[in-house]
Amino acid sequence: MKVQTKLVAAAVAGLIGSGAAFAQMLVKVDGSSTVYPITEGVAEEFQKSKKGAMKVTVGISGTGGGFKKFCRGETDVQNASRPITAKEMEDCAKAGVKYYEIPVAFDALTVVVNPKSPIKQLSVAELKTMWEPAAQGKITKWNQVNPAFPDAPLKLFGAGADSGTFEYFTEAATGKSKSSRGDYTASEDDNVLVQGVQRDVNAIGYFGYAYYAENKDKLKAVAIVNSAGKAVEPSEAAVVDGSYNPMARPIFIYVSDSGYKRAEVKDFVEYYLANGANMAKEVKYVPLPAKSYMLSADHLKKGKMGTVFGGKNEIGIKIEDLLAREAKL
Repeated sequence: MKVQTKLVAAAVAGLIGSGAAFAQMLVKVDGSSTVYPITEGVAEEFQKSKKGAMKVTVGISGTGGGFKKFCRGETDVQNASRPITAKEMEDCAKAGVKYYEIPVAFDALTVVVNPKSPIKQLSVAELKTMWEPAAQGKITKWNQVNPAFPDAPLKLFGAGADSGTFEYFTEAATGKSKSSRGDYTASEDDNVLVQGVQRDVNAIGYFGYAYYAENKDKLKAVAIVNSAGKAVEPSEAAVVDGSYNPMARPIFIYVSDSGYKRAEVKDFVEYYLANGANMAKEVKYVPLPAKSYMLSADHLKKGKMGTVFGGKNEIGIKIEDLLAREAKL
């Protein structure tokens, strides 16, 4: 499944299925471009299994843009590359939107450079020097980040402000969510970022691992120096053993309670829980242990709604930590 070709369909997803009768069998999903490859893959297989009797549309508004729609009751399922925020919780509560929080995989948020770039690894401190607001208009060359780096222009590509990846990366790199210089090429479409880095030897960008995995012949992943001082490249093993921090993160879907009461949404979510792990692996994310999907199924069965994150994004949470919290929801 090619992510790039799927994005074209996603851009017009909101225009499909406007008929009232058809809408009764329609599942509306929006949100994160990072989670998109998993959800779109599951949606395709689900629709095949239903022989066209049910339609699932998957849009890409970014995590923040998607939550705006979700908390207005416009969508049934929200793709999210970070947990719901306190403001979004408040917006959902005001609109009477209750929800289930379902972790679907772990992502190794990947920093990439052009294959011809000499850059092989970066520390969090170097990422901060590069991306913090104070760098705007001042840190314009690679050797200003580190004297050992080339005397060459620094070309930055990153997620747009509505992206959960933008929020997570900025908090991990600069210490504060959404704290970033503004003079970079921003896009909610990760393929735009892929192409930008691919075309410029001096470029650097970041996005979910699935987009790097699909473009390994065009990009080079940068190893990130973790808190133990070890340079670690993004991989499933590094996510599982906890060494790829602070760039490893859980990714989610949120399911509205009112939506889940409809048969088509219930069927889709149950299909997602049964097949999401395989799809996550197929698109190169890290599936969660089977226990996690079983916990989510139990929460749905028992009506356990809400979030285990309390409205805050957390950097460096490990898989076992997530499982412990899920068990207490």
